[in-house]
Amino acid sequence: MKRTSRVERKTKETEITVSLQLEGKGKSQVTSPIGFFNHMLETFTHHGMFDIDLKARGDVNVDQHHLVEDCGMILGKAFDQALGDKKGICRAGYFVYPMDEALAVVAVDISGRPYLQYEVTFRRRFCGEMDTDVLEDFFHSFSVHSMSNLVVRMPFGRSDHHRMESIFKAWGRAMRMACSLDPRRPEGLPSVKGVIDDRDR
Repeated sequence: MKRTSRVERKTKETEITVSLQLEGKGKSQVTSPIGFFNHMLETFTHHGMFDIDLKARGDVNVDQHHLVEDCGMILGKAFDQALGDKKGICRAGYFVYPMDEALAVVAVDISGRPYLQYEVTFRRRFCGEMDTDVLEDFFHSFSVHSMSNLVVRMPFGRSDHHRMESIFKAWGRAMRMACSLDPRRPEGLPSVKGVIDDRDR
């Protein structure tokens, strides 16, 4: 069974397409006007062992918010579609990732009940050319559209580059764990209720 998806979104503010394969090799083709954001999504893909092809453009001359938030939306929808009825998945995943002096903690529960807990601060407004202020909006949008409970925390770190990169590495590893198929329950839903809630359907 190939768990794949393709999602497109086109508005007056952004135009984004993404193709996703959950059983991938960590290969990515990411193109957006924000170089550091591309690097972070490539890092996520590599550590999650997904294959992702994402092309995004938007009105970054106005602000990065529209593009980054909509990328979170499209990625969230892509994961939701690729996971299908969610039978057999492990559902929850977490990872604590150190990167030199920085430490990131990310946990995810693909529960059908979106919620974001985000406790991250940066020393500067920009990391490379990426606006760190929009990162919370990215993860909130991903949480809502992937129908998952997502926790992102940064206990400590000096370098903003290391802070953000360790977050994306931890997120990739946590998603890899949550999306993985459980060989002990290949056909069952990982819920004592027998359903994964979905408020959109």
